[in-house]
Amino acid sequence: MNLALRDIRHNLGRFLLTCLGLSLLLGIVLAMVGIYRGLIEESLGLLRAAKADVWIVEGGTRGPFAEASRLPADTREIIAAQWGVAAAGTVAYQNAELQHRGTSRRLMIVGSEIGRIGGPPHIIEGRPITRNRYEAVADIGANLSIGEQIRLGRDTFTIVGLTRRLVASGGDPVVFVTLHDAQKLQFDLTPAAARREIARTPGQSGTIDTANAVLVQLLPGVTPAQFANEVIRWKHLGALTQDQQESILSQSVIDRARRQIGLFTSLLLVVSTVIIGLIIYTMTIDKTKSIATLKLIGAPDSRIVGLIVQQALAMGAISFATGAALINAAQGHFPRRVVLEPADAATLFGIVIVVCLIASALGVRTAMKIDPASALAG
Repeated sequence: MNLALRDIRHNLGRFLLTCLGLSLLLGIVLAMVGIYRGLIEESLGLLRAAKADVWIVEGGTRGPFAEASRLPADTREIIAAQWGVAAAGTVAYQNAELQHRGTSRRLMIVGSEIGRIGGPPHIIEGRPITRNRYEAVADIGANLSIGEQIRLGRDTFTIVGLTRRLVASGGDPVVFVTLHDAQKLQFDLTPAAARREIARTPGQSGTIDTANAVLVQLLPGVTPAQFANEVIRWKHLGALTQDQQESILSQSVIDRARRQIGLFTSLLLVVSTVIIGLIIYTMTIDKTKSIATLKLIGAPDSRIVGLIVQQALAMGAISFATGAALINAAQGHFPRRVVLEPADAATLFGIVIVVCLIASALGVRTAMKIDPASALAG
């Protein structure tokens, strides 16, 4: 006879209700892990979509995603002429706020050269940008449709294509335009500001032929680190490999969000441990007379310990399975991307089992202190 199963059947309603409440808590823990994975995927998605081996940036800076980086757009021609370069493209990045359909939306504007690297990696609907002015390709997260017109700065753009899952590190959907349009949006001054600057610096009209980075694809056999070191020797330019750029973005730019999510997840696991421990303790107290009777008839301590541990493990397994099912069902309804990986789920399940074993120790300790003579009490 399995005493744990018999006891669960006897108090099935309370046991299932307890599992439901615990499953919501474990589901939140799993969701936090998925949100963290999604944060990394979203942050690195735009970076990896560029398909660059080396990022050429302003000297002394760590790239356009970490800090301001400006360099002349014709730097691409200098870089493209170097040995080992297969392709090069100039890009510009800028955050913008769009007023559209009566609502305000944050966007990441990416400017790239037509036919060169740095543009949208894949089009799921529509076509790529073919005109040098006033065309845009937007991520579906921006809720824009093909043929729709939006106003960025002082110009109106027509959406000609759509991409998927390309957002900035802050979760803002990406909109691709040509480099010239991005330069005008980022560096061109309004007429009033332009007149003021001309008055301050007579004879200097300024230029908007500026970019944030030059992306480089190397020929097979050329080492990115070696090429980057050669560029750095020019002193007025900086160079970062793709791995270095990803490391900066994942460890520096989103470090606070990563630590906050990790702390919150740890706190939830601690709370789960305390709740499971209290539940097991309460269930043990409710079975005081039954446990005393078992001791009185000579049941070994291992049978009583097994009763408590098995109930704790069953509660943890059922709660985890229910919580995982709920989060998988709601995965597509989160404001940010949630990435649920099997390895993370397996790790969390192992942690839940350990937590249940630790929490059951309180119930076992209580059960061991029960006096068999209490079974004869009225």
